[in-house]
Amino acid sequence: MSTTPHSQPWLVHEGALTGLKVLDLSRILSGPFCTMMLADLGADVIKVEDTVSGDDTRAWGPPFQGEDAAYFHSVNRNKRGIAVDLKDPGCLRLVRKLATTADVVVENFRPGTAARLGLGYEDVRDGNPAVVYASISGYGQTGPYRNEPGYDAIAQAVSGVMSVTGEAAGPPVRFGVSPADLAAGMWAAIGVLAALRNREHTGTGEWIDISLLDGQVAWLSYVASGYFASGNVPRRYGSAHPTIVPYQAFPTADGHLMVAAGNDGLWRRFATAIGLTALADDPRFTTNPDRVRHREELLPLIERALSARGAEEWARLLAEAEVPAGPINTVDKALEHPQVVARGMVAELEHADAGPLRTIASPIKLSGQPSSIRTPPPRHGEHTAHVLTALGVTPGQLAALRARKAAK
Repeated sequence: MSTTPHSQPWLVHEGALTGLKVLDLSRILSGPFCTMMLADLGADVIKVEDTVSGDDTRAWGPPFQGEDAAYFHSVNRNKRGIAVDLKDPGCLRLVRKLATTADVVVENFRPGTAARLGLGYEDVRDGNPAVVYASISGYGQTGPYRNEPGYDAIAQAVSGVMSVTGEAAGPPVRFGVSPADLAAGMWAAIGVLAALRNREHTGTGEWIDISLLDGQVAWLSYVASGYFASGNVPRRYGSAHPTIVPYQAFPTADGHLMVAAGNDGLWRRFATAIGLTALADDPRFTTNPDRVRHREELLPLIERALSARGAEEWARLLAEAEVPAGPINTVDKALEHPQVVARGMVAELEHADAGPLRTIASPIKLSGQPSSIRTPPPRHGEHTAHVLTALGVTPGQLAALRARKAAK
């Protein structure tokens, strides 16, 4: 097999993390999102899947693109993929060998599972003291709930985030994407980078313990601070802000418009732009605390004024008045927004089975070593032979593994 750089596209780009080796034992969303961010920045990520069906999300469709679901494609680009049976002693030894050469290991099993497989932090550290090992789970590696399964929606619920999401008079609502999983992946990536920086000084790695619940509690941020300060339990405000008015979505003649008048100067410009100049200095609405107290009196007046025009027209007029506002786009319109296009946030790559794949690009913009999209998500077991051969597995040994269905 050729080993020229162009036969190894995952190594071609000189990204900020080029040279970093990552062993990805994770699946579903939180771990794969973390490792994809590292891969986009140049890391060589090897994704380990089972030999039967692979990552659960390969089947999370429709829609499907080629043999795999679009869901899987969303978080697994720029990775090499191997499919082995971790219950097979021979394959387990090979994955342990991969772990001894890795800079970073990421897993999101339930606490204790990796250790039972012989791939826990202590197991890997024994052969690789410098390893940075990240564990992502629902509740973390400690505490009375550590053994409970972790799901994004449960973390949203238990953390309190769901209690402040939804319309004031309606029930709690799950967020439209999966913030607990995605945030956990981001927290893990931050932890990995911090641990790598520390390793430069100490020569040793460490264990990063990321919890979906912790991440969502951290996101309570100013909502929790408001509770600490007042003792009042936060409630739902729909699209509105609990402590800023007007800061919410309003109906217009043809759709909804999000307005963010975050200070008194913006409020005055907003009131003038929508034809409510007389309200700008109304003592009920002069300052933000006044507007918060008189929220129920002010909002119907704004709604009546905004009903005269459509959302796009209001967005243009308010932009001219330097008031933050924008129409609430559907996903298709958002992906076609000229600013989204200009920032290169939608990219296309070619997949051997699925053909052209559109994907969301990395939002991390580095001036010197930008992120890149080099390879499509791996087909199930696509790089097994390449990776295992590099570990010293002979063609005969590989054939034997495949014969007993321990490798694909």
